[in-house]
Amino acid sequence: MSTLSYAVADSATMLRRQLRHMRRYLSVTLQLIGLPVVLLLLFVYVFGGTLGAGLGGPGGGRAEYVAYVTPGILLMAVAAGAAGTAISVAMDMTEGIVARFRTMAIYRPSVLTGHVLGSMLQTLLALVVVLAVAVAIGFRPDASPVEWLAAAGLLAFITLGVTWLSVAFGLVSKTVEAASNLPTPLVFLPFLGSGFVPTDSMPTWLRWFAEYQPFTPIIETVRGLLLGTAIGASAVLAVAWCAAITLVGYLWSRRLYNRDPVR
Repeated sequence: MSTLSYAVADSATMLRRQLRHMRRYLSVTLQLIGLPVVLLLLFVYVFGGTLGAGLGGPGGGRAEYVAYVTPGILLMAVAAGAAGTAISVAMDMTEGIVARFRTMAIYRPSVLTGHVLGSMLQTLLALVVVLAVAVAIGFRPDASPVEWLAAAGLLAFITLGVTWLSVAFGLVSKTVEAASNLPTPLVFLPFLGSGFVPTDSMPTWLRWFAEYQPFTPIIETVRGLLLGTAIGASAVLAVAWCAAITLVGYLWSRRLYNRDPVR
């Protein structure tokens, strides 16, 4: 077999391992899906009437707000998946399983590849569930098939970037507890952007951060693709941020994995 064949076969094996872990620890998957769903319902039904009226759209109220907040909740689902990935990687590093893998004749990067692919599938499942719940409570996108495809591609791209970054968090952490805490700031980025309220409603100092942080252009691009709102330069910024996060996460993970002694 060629090197590529070994890489694909070993990566597929590690992916099956991660899928078995997902099935065995189903509560983790349900928690990652449940958090954004609960926040979606909370913001729409508790705060949606007031916040939706403040958006100034023709519909107003909850109907207006569910359309506005859904893209932000989708990004929150992506960020929530980072904690599970970091914990899973840290457990492998601290419990000795990686030490055993390193004594076997396997393609070394396949261990990380299995984590990334498994986590991406888990996060994409959460995105589908969140979107289904949003549609059930009144989210009505008017995107064309091409726009749906573009929005799905962008969400998959940022999921890839955040997943590689969370792999690095798991590798750099000395304990599983530390790994569970490192991705926490990612969950708050949609709050500190345009995910829940327009940035022009924020104080000047906070507005500056909200408009230039990574998640805001991604949220605005997804919102524009699904709802037909103006995108402007957000699409280019969104792709650039996704590429940068993916590259940093991948290079950082590879460096840590290649140099890190078995714990």
